Amino acid sequence: MIEINGSQGEGGGQIVRSSLALAAVTGQAVRLTDIRGGRTKPGLLRQHLAGVRAIRQVCSGEVTGDQLGSSELTLVPGKLSGGEYQFEVGSAGSAVLVAQTILPALLHADAPSTVTIGGGTHASWAPPLDFFSRCYLPLLSQMNAHVNVEIVSHGFYPAGGGKITMKVVPTSSLRGLTLLSRSGDLQPKVTALVSKIPISVGQRECDVIARKTGWQPDTFQVVDVPRSGGPGNVVMIELGFDNVRELVIGFGKVGVKAEQVARSTLRQARAYLASDAPVGEYLADQLLLPMGLAARDGHPSEFRTGPLSLHSLTHIEVLQRFLDINIQCARDEQGWVHVSVSG
Repeated sequence: MIEINGSQGEGGGQIVRSSLALAAVTGQAVRLTDIRGGRTKPGLLRQHLAGVRAIRQVCSGEVTGDQLGSSELTLVPGKLSGGEYQFEVGSAGSAVLVAQTILPALLHADAPSTVTIGGGTHASWAPPLDFFSRCYLPLLSQMNAHVNVEIVSHGFYPAGGGKITMKVVPTSSLRGLTLLSRSGDLQPKVTALVSKIPISVGQRECDVIARKTGWQPDTFQVVDVPRSGGPGNVVMIELGFDNVRELVIGFGKVGVKAEQVARSTLRQARAYLASDAPVGEYLADQLLLPMGLAARDGHPSEFRTGPLSLHSLTHIEVLQRFLDINIQCARDEQGWVHVSVSG
């Protein structure tokens, strides 16, 4: 049984999610201790518990410690099974993070799957659904993974109430991926989502970005969300290239002007464009697990990114506990990092 200390490195929920996913795919039992020991409120929260119970069903596993607030957890995985699944976070906790927890297992299951997950879809502490669908899944498709996700209803913090549907076709083996530079011209797209607040909020956000960038009018779109669990606003700047996309998201908050949200989001977008590294901080973190599984099957990957986050460094440690792979990170004079993942 593999022992994982949940307080190591960044000490958060990703250690739990990645450990469970890797245990299910590799068939190795795992015991987690001091779960989320690096957080002010340690132990399993609702979204983590939803991920635990979801992976238990997908892998027909035996689980102990699956209670709210639990600091210890054990999973003994069984057979990976595709099929129809429904899971509910029960709060504004991220439905996308639950999807990411079970996705590696479903890619290695015995049949296709359709999964419906209720919870939050757009919150600042987790990848919004748009990032998952627009940035991550297209790269996963290049790695021979066929996944489709759709939004049924939006769930903004703090109300939640969103719902997503994910369809997964199992793969015989994940292929490697190389992302060392951006190719093609920038194809920007700006979308402001508003729900149960004046649509003028989204329009003001778009106006600020349009004025400061000079991008064409058809780059911008304001969407009045038809179905959501509560009020919310996000503005998203998609920076598309031929081989990779980055999505920068700003979250509207009570007492913060729309113009301020737009300016802050644009600063983050410009920081990405000012570098020549194609893979952003959050995408780098998410690519490590599928690249690790591909390397296990003899298919190496490599990419260039900015300085690795503590999230990513911790993720690398967890991956190397489960998989017989080699992950090398070389930093150049400009501070960019070349990451290679091989068997």
